Amino acid sequence: MTNPTTTNHTLSDFDFELPPELIAQQPAAERSLSRLLDGRSLPPVDRVFRELPDLLQTGDLLVFNNTRVIKARLYGQKSTGGSVEALIERILPHNEVWAHMRSSKSPKPGSTVRFANAFDAEVLGRDGPDGGLFHLRLPADPLVLLDQHGHVPLPPYITHSDTDDDVRRYQTVFAERPGAVAAPTAALHFDEALLARLKDKGISSAAVTLHVGAGTFQPVRTENLTEHKMHSEWFEVSAATVAAIEATKARGGRVISVGTTTLRALESAALHRQAGQILAAGSRDTDIFITPGFEFKVVDLLITNFHLPKSTLMMLVSAFAGYEHIRTLYQHAIAQHYRFFSYGDAMLLQR
Repeated sequence: MTNPTTTNHTLSDFDFELPPELIAQQPAAERSLSRLLDGRSLPPVDRVFRELPDLLQTGDLLVFNNTRVIKARLYGQKSTGGSVEALIERILPHNEVWAHMRSSKSPKPGSTVRFANAFDAEVLGRDGPDGGLFHLRLPADPLVLLDQHGHVPLPPYITHSDTDDDVRRYQTVFAERPGAVAAPTAALHFDEALLARLKDKGISSAAVTLHVGAGTFQPVRTENLTEHKMHSEWFEVSAATVAAIEATKARGGRVISVGTTTLRALESAALHRQAGQILAAGSRDTDIFITPGFEFKVVDLLITNFHLPKSTLMMLVSAFAGYEHIRTLYQHAIAQHYRFFSYGDAMLLQR
């Protein structure tokens, strides 16, 4: 699945200068005390995230990504003694996984890697949806082994080693289905009190699952965007969520995507709809690449964090809210010292 539209933009159009001190290294003291840039219109309004219920309407629908971040990073040694760092990308049946692996020399098929000085993984070969992942067989349930011996897969721009606080805070309060190697970060701002206030106002919620892969941090290396190969991720949209979206649209409510991962799942599901449908229920892989010119079918508003320069997510938000509009919002956010990326602040956008 690729972007069914074209764009006149090039990679350089999505670059910007970001002072390094604006890259958040720690989360806000409380989840809902992050800042929220209300960017639905210009000039934008500086708010606090817990003000969100005041910005939404009774009858709106919030859609969350209920994926759960796994302790996907492992450190180990090859049988030859060389060190290895692995990032588990996807859990497969029969105690097998796909993984990114870094070492001085790639482990060969048939060899073993000892992780955390606790268990051996057999290297079966290289495959995966993009052909560049190592296929490993573990001696027991991967989720159990990762929970015991793995580390929180903090993004590359967070410079500290993972701590117990990261175990708690690099995870949403409603995380349910394990499988992500990166958090759906727009949802990190929601706490139980805020969710209760939204419900009390008559704002309903639904969930999708998209297991965020490490490809979300993969840089775009081609100036011509049509040459970029998008990473693939597994997602599921349930029949109940489809029904909630259809009911919301029918009553004149708005569908609010909490995060770009939720948006990618919803708009991917829309590409598979039948006549008379808004989107199709089901699970599949998606490599949807959303750039300016994309025709959105489902999402009316988007809650999202601030993204990396030249990233596919910068292209996505520019497609959603308008290229010049996003440039203006980012200039404002930098000038007002908003905190950027996974542990940073959020903004509210309107299609």
